Amino acid sequence: MKIKENFVMRNVADTWVVLPLGESSADFNGMLALNETGAVLWKALATGCDKCALIKALTDEYDVSDEIAISDVEMFLDKLASAGCLEE
Repeated sequence: MKIKENFVMRNVADTWVVLPLGESSADFNGMLALNETGAVLWKALATGCDKCALIKALTDEYDVSDEIAISDVEMFLDKLASAGCLEE
């Protein structure tokens, strides 16, 4: 899976935000704010990866258990899917 082409992440005033571009802006109202963990996961998804790679990205970057990383990744993916930002 990966991020749809018409979405970008930017750092604005020390906050990571996801913004739609082009036609995506008609269907996507507003923006998504991400914390540092979300930014790590977004960067991994931008190049395309699976859920296991996202879990590994979190456990490599932070001192968290696999269980916490799995839960965080699932919540993040649900949030992106609800917003229409993901390609399978």
